[in-house]
Amino acid sequence: MTHAASPDASRHRVLIIGGGAGGIAVAASLRKRRRDLDIAIIEPAEMHSYQPGWTLVGGGVFAPEVTRRPMAEVMPSGVTWHHARGAGVDAARRLVRLEDGRELGYERLVVAPGLVLDWGAIEGLEATLGRHGVTSNYRYDLAPYTWSLVQSLGQGKALFTQPPMPIKCAGAPQKAMYLACDHWRRQGRLARIDVTFCNAGEVLFGVADYVPALEHYVARYGIETAFKERLVGVDGPSRTACFAVAEDDGERQVERPFDLLHVVPPQRAPAFIAASSLANDAGWLELDPETLQHLRHPEVFGLGDASGTPNAKTAAAVRKQAPVVAENLLASLAGQPLPAAYLGYGSCPLTVERGRIVLAEFGYGGKLQPSFPTWVNDGTRATRGAWWLKAKQLPWLYWNGMLKGREWLAKPAPRAAERP
Repeated sequence: MTHAASPDASRHRVLIIGGGAGGIAVAASLRKRRRDLDIAIIEPAEMHSYQPGWTLVGGGVFAPEVTRRPMAEVMPSGVTWHHARGAGVDAARRLVRLEDGRELGYERLVVAPGLVLDWGAIEGLEATLGRHGVTSNYRYDLAPYTWSLVQSLGQGKALFTQPPMPIKCAGAPQKAMYLACDHWRRQGRLARIDVTFCNAGEVLFGVADYVPALEHYVARYGIETAFKERLVGVDGPSRTACFAVAEDDGERQVERPFDLLHVVPPQRAPAFIAASSLANDAGWLELDPETLQHLRHPEVFGLGDASGTPNAKTAAAVRKQAPVVAENLLASLAGQPLPAAYLGYGSCPLTVERGRIVLAEFGYGGKLQPSFPTWVNDGTRATRGAWWLKAKQLPWLYWNGMLKGREWLAKPAPRAAERP
């Protein structure tokens, strides 16, 4: 049974920062391999969230409650839970400092704290979130407000924003938009609603193979695409959004009125990671992209959204990363060569309408990595099978598979030198 840390539990063979998808999945995978291994997790939250479900909450498919469970219920049996927040890493001394002043030592450290949603980077946003038609599926408490706004909007202007990369689940800004448009189409209201996708990037999706399918839905719903537009300010009472538009000679600002504004905030690595010796120049964890071992501190491994590896930041990526970290960490403890490789897999179920999804599966460099049968993932076409997977199967697999150390469809690849 999971137990809280005792006051003198100041050192562990394996210490994990973060009780999100990455931290829990690695702990469970390690426990499956070594039941006697001393493992501890640093995590301040009382609740664990299935964040991929929030898109479907915002689309009226899921109730918000089904996306959360008490942290104590998902913490693997036999793992020590330090119910605290990490505040710093001293890799030279192999110590993690907690906000309450305690220090925890380790033989091996797994860093999986997730990333920071920087709501404060957009002027006026925090003061109006959840009011005046301003919402976001990136927060548990706001996703139901998204659905309320979608249901109530009969006419007007709807804006959906996407910040500069990297962000978690790069398709989520569009998923919110497509589900809203599909609802308005079914209700006969879409012709009276002007929809604009304001994307700080220059393309609809980073993997070109999936763009034609998405462009089909952009045209179907009559969506205006505004590329190189970065949200910089929101005035909720006046229902006005301000964007910085990138041009060859700099930036100019434009204002757009709205009746509904779905915001995806800029995202960054946690400050205690960015300020440590574990970070790359951009503040993310500096990991070997194949082994997920730190490039300068071999006793440190990492995974999830705080990683500086060039893969999509998705729960599906974590599903593939966790067994790689588990196998390589145990090999490291035994003084053996690291056997497992992560090939950059990420999956983004692009919810283009209620009942159909374009299932994007790809790895490093945008190389397609389909892992499901064609009735689920038929190349780059929207399918009903992918919707069934997203809405019915993936939540069950998350709670009962990934967080339990059951590595279905997640067997690690061998290192490059060992591949045929």
